[in-house]
Amino acid sequence: MTDIPRRAVSRSARLAALPLGFAGRAALGLGKRVTGLASEVISQEVQQRTAEHLFSVLGQLKGGAMKLGQALSVFEAALPEELAGPYRAALTRLQEAAPPLPAATVHKVLTAQFGVGWRDLFADFDDSPAAAASVGQVHRAVWADGREVAVKVQYPGAGAALLADLKQLGRLAGLFRVVQPGLDVKPLVTELRARIVEELDYELEAEAQRTFAAAYADDEMIYVPPVIESAPQVLVTEWIDGTPMSRIIASGSEQERDLAGERLAVLHFSAPARAGLLHADPHPGNFRLLADGRLGVLDFGAVARMPGGLPEPIGRLTRLALAGDADGVLNGLRGEGFVKPDLEIDAAAILDYLLPMLEPLAVDEFRFTRSWLRGEATRIANPRSPAYALSRQLNLPPAYLLVHRVTLGSIGVLCQLQASARYRSIVQRWLPGFAGELPTAAAPAPA
Repeated sequence: MTDIPRRAVSRSARLAALPLGFAGRAALGLGKRVTGLASEVISQEVQQRTAEHLFSVLGQLKGGAMKLGQALSVFEAALPEELAGPYRAALTRLQEAAPPLPAATVHKVLTAQFGVGWRDLFADFDDSPAAAASVGQVHRAVWADGREVAVKVQYPGAGAALLADLKQLGRLAGLFRVVQPGLDVKPLVTELRARIVEELDYELEAEAQRTFAAAYADDEMIYVPPVIESAPQVLVTEWIDGTPMSRIIASGSEQERDLAGERLAVLHFSAPARAGLLHADPHPGNFRLLADGRLGVLDFGAVARMPGGLPEPIGRLTRLALAGDADGVLNGLRGEGFVKPDLEIDAAAILDYLLPMLEPLAVDEFRFTRSWLRGEATRIANPRSPAYALSRQLNLPPAYLLVHRVTLGSIGVLCQLQASARYRSIVQRWLPGFAGELPTAAAPAPA
């Protein structure tokens, strides 16, 4: 492989073959045509074979296909346990591995970005990639001054591949219900397409990483490696050693899992206030637990710019819901556009819908588990559930889409970790509106 398979016909053919492959396995395993991909008619064998095929193709294509696979991987914890097993290995492989580019292609990119004398920047450069991501791969090297560094090199043709993949994947959205029944990937694909330009510009990523590094300098919980050098398609940062979060999920001790989960929650809620940015790619491949207990954070290509911090209504309405103020919650949801102005809806039903989701914040300490997430996923995705019917009446305003998606992704990782922490106190410190006083009515104007 000299670069990402770029020809649209070739890439589309691989992706288009996915539903055909699934149909063949379904016919082999079930002896009949499967319609709607309902979870109750998909056998475990078909699930396993489909997952292996799906994520193998996504990983080989890299680009948008791999990025979507990584985004989906954090929701693995929501699958029923009897179906989750077949996916776990494939998803974990996708989080941190992909077929590598040959050294000659890597050298060509480095020459184009840093000039023919690029080797003078390094005392040593390892041609074998240490890690791979959706639009680039990382090499370990030693900078000229002796510092160990990570060199992220963008795949040639990444931009064209991303656009081609996401366009095709939007058409194949139904297939991904095999991975996560009830999951609609179309909004996720739309969001990923909207952020492509930023993710392909490593100068922008360098700027975001410098902002994060400054915000968390000397922090006791979070560590962001400093940027050493950057170009539009190459990013050089300090190398960090640590235990990958995927390994902690697979075999970490309870203490390690709890520590990683607490740090992840602190990052999610504190970054908008401290850095004015939200780390928007919370899959396990982007995190390391360092020897000193800090969470090492990688990959700042996907960030949300939030100069005012997290939206205050999120914290205020969460607090009102936990206090049982159904009318206050409904009025607030209407005001933010979650409930359309002309929609008649029962305030108590809204509260019943929200409170189970807010359980982690209703107690001083909470342990996220796969079973808890599966229960919530089933409650909301089951067409026979009252929560499902109510969810169809609610709207997700565009301003909240990214925060919602990143929060769900972070919760998915916490459930994979099965991490326990005092999440309520973290939210109380960092989420605007959660710890504040109830707003008071304005004083009447003097007569």
